[in-house]
Amino acid sequence: MLVIGRVFRVAVAACAVAAFAGCSSDDPPAPDTFSVDAMRNALLKAADIGPTWTAPGESAAPNQLVSICGADTPPVAVPGSPAIVSAPLSDEGKEGVQSLTQHALVYEDAVSAATALASLRTVADACAPSVSRPAKTGDREEPAYTETASTTPLEEGDWIGFVTARNKQYDKAHPATADIAVAALARGNVVLLDQYAIYRLGRSDASANPQFSSDWQKLVRTTLNRIG
Repeated sequence: MLVIGRVFRVAVAACAVAAFAGCSSDDPPAPDTFSVDAMRNALLKAADIGPTWTAPGESAAPNQLVSICGADTPPVAVPGSPAIVSAPLSDEGKEGVQSLTQHALVYEDAVSAATALASLRTVADACAPSVSRPAKTGDREEPAYTETASTTPLEEGDWIGFVTARNKQYDKAHPATADIAVAALARGNVVLLDQYAIYRLGRSDASANPQFSSDWQKLVRTTLNRIG
């Protein structure tokens, strides 16, 4: 079991066929193809992470993705027309909350998946490096905060993509921090989009979540290993 502690190019090859000629035996093999069922089985379940993790009673619609840039930006639009498999999980403690939102976008072919990954990367590259927002009131009450974001390439075995990491520092009158990682990786006909977030209450220092980087990487790698 993978235990996360409590809160304390895609390359596409084409063969040009001329008269009396065909693809040679030296051509690259066809890219991997994964089924919807395979991806559904690969996404992590609560029991795969730890005893305090559960599937939330209420969650966003399965075809609603996560926000890559954070702040007030809406969830990113689904690129293309994939079949979508989702699995949200959370761990709520007295000192904060952790969540893992998993989306597998299953396309008809590798070209569509590569195009989708490029679309998501375009969104990530446009994220503002720093955004400050005033306090919110009403149904979604939230203290004022400053959120920073950075996007870097990500490669795990045969999976290639990027990760956007964000950090929220809340108003000192409401000490809390949040770290969010949105990883997008493509292989064959699939794009895996994972968001891991951890919110800690009563903390106002940027190093409040020292295991954040290693934890989101463990979660992503575990899923990729299950896919094979």
